[in-house]
Amino acid sequence: MSVLEHKLTAEQKAASDMIQYVTVVIGGQLFGLPISQVHDVFVPESVTRVPMSAPEVQGVLNLRGRIVTAINMRRRLHLPPLKEGQMMAVGIEYKQESYGLVIDTVGEVLTLPSASAEPNPSNLDRRWAEISGGVHRLDGRLMVILDVDRLLGAMFTEPMAAA
Repeated sequence: MSVLEHKLTAEQKAASDMIQYVTVVIGGQLFGLPISQVHDVFVPESVTRVPMSAPEVQGVLNLRGRIVTAINMRRRLHLPPLKEGQMMAVGIEYKQESYGLVIDTVGEVLTLPSASAEPNPSNLDRRWAEISGGVHRLDGRLMVILDVDRLLGAMFTEPMAAA
């Protein structure tokens, strides 16, 4: 293997050991969503309430011709409603369905080493631990990694057949 080939292989390995996160803030806490799971960032408008839906379901909306279920993350995390300001949403897909996670604000895209991810600390708030796939310690701040399977899997289980 030539020096150039070895250098390229090392660079490719280093790049593959990195993961990009779209950062969002919910109730003052920084969360990271793997960028591979994010399809859109948008302002939720004209949300239609769905009767008898889970309290976390803010409703449904039309996003460029797709019906999207809006999940209010403040309700999901049992936080008080946002007093003022425009809320944002991050569009994701889960089991071939489109969802919009309604959050307080969208931050930046961070590229972090996969190896710097840690398991949830034992003192992590239970509400966050339920939806977390681990954490990254940043400069004086903890970023909780949102795990979409844990977040939506617990909310949308298969309906039971009528007896």
